[in-house]
Amino acid sequence: MSFIEDARWFTTMPRAGEGEEPTTPGRVTLVGAGPGDPELLTLRAVKALRGARLVLYDHLVGKEVLRYVPDDADLIYVGKESSHHTLPQDAIIDLMVRLARSGRNLVRLKGGDGFIFGRGGEEAQALVEAGIAFDVVPGITAAQGAGACAGIPLTHRDHAATLVFATGHLRGDNEVALDWEALARPRQTVVIYMGMGTLPVICEQLMRHGVPASMPAALVEQATLPTQRCITGTLEELPRLAQQHRVRPPALIVVGEVVALQPQLMRGMQAVVM
Repeated sequence: MSFIEDARWFTTMPRAGEGEEPTTPGRVTLVGAGPGDPELLTLRAVKALRGARLVLYDHLVGKEVLRYVPDDADLIYVGKESSHHTLPQDAIIDLMVRLARSGRNLVRLKGGDGFIFGRGGEEAQALVEAGIAFDVVPGITAAQGAGACAGIPLTHRDHAATLVFATGHLRGDNEVALDWEALARPRQTVVIYMGMGTLPVICEQLMRHGVPASMPAALVEQATLPTQRCITGTLEELPRLAQQHRVRPPALIVVGEVVALQPQLMRGMQAVVM
C-alpha cells in the first residue's frame, strides 16, 4: 500500500445515503513559507500553521518553520528534489483533493511563494475544478530574500529599471525554454530559479544574445539561512565559479549591473554597531 493511501490521513465518514447529508469538503490554505529563515514568515502564515491539523509540505520547508505546526497535527512530506520526487505533481494534487473531499481542512505549505515557480497556480486550478474552497497566503519569494540578505538590490534607478524572474528548468527536449532576447535587454536584473543544472547553457545563451561577458553576476546559495553563500563574478566566469565553490541547489542566479553593488552594501550590512 502506498503511504498516501494510509487511512489515518483521511477523515472516516459514512457515505451519504437516503436522508443523510453528503460530506462537506474541507478547505485548503495554500501557504508560502518564505525563502527559508523562519523569521521571514508572514504573521498570516504563522496563524495558518498554528491552526493547522493537517499539512502537506515541500522539500524547501525547513524544520524551524514546521515548529509552528501543533505537535498533534498530521504532517505529510510531498517534497520534490532534482531527479527524486516523493510524488509527482499530479499525485500531490490528487492527494490534496481527496483529503479535502474526505472532509479535512489542510494547509499546503511551499517554500518561497507558491505562485512564483511553485506550481501553486496549478494546484489552485485543480481545487476550483474539484469544487473545493481555498485561501492563499503569499510568501516572500526566494529572489526577494536572496537580494536583501546578499546585498543585491534587485532594482536601482541607476542600474535596473526592470526585474525579470525566470526558471532554468529543462523542457522535455532537454532545452531551456526561455525568451533569451527578452532576458538580454539592457538595464534590467534577471533572476533565474532552479538553474544550477543548466548554468553553462544559461550563461552561453545570454552572451550569445547580447549580454556582455563582463556583466556582473552572482550565485546565491541557501538564501536567508545561516549557511547562505553569495559568489560573485562576471557572467562568463559564473559556470567556473560554481564548480570551484561547489555551489549546490537551492541557489539562484542573478545577472545585472546591480550585482556590482554587492561588496559595498555588504560592508554596511556587516558593520559592527558600537
